[in-house]
Amino acid sequence: MPSSLAAPVPNLDAAFAALGDPVRRALVARLAQSDATVGELAAPFDLTPQAISHHVGVLRRCGLVEQRREGTKRPCRLRADQLSLLGGWIDEQRRAWDDRLDALERHLTDGEAAR
Repeated sequence: MPSSLAAPVPNLDAAFAALGDPVRRALVARLAQSDATVGELAAPFDLTPQAISHHVGVLRRCGLVEQRREGTKRPCRLRADQLSLLGGWIDEQRRAWDDRLDALERHLTDGEAAR
């Protein structure tokens, strides 16, 4: 049985759904560089801080981002461990498909050699 079925990644569906939005992907890319407040995250966008807060909330609920209190600030931090779990799941699927395609290639090559 594939390990993705034996040990599913927590919030896999929610994380992929969250990353389906280009603003949230941009926020993840920005947070991969360093922690940032919502105001700092909002700066390059033509969106209100409230809209960015909504996107951060989606990323937080699926486990990709966490926020902490530092006085009056609430910096956001990317949970690289959770992002790595998603990458691991994708890599597992890629390996499975590579194995299937290799088997198909062997089958086709063996079939041509038998002719």
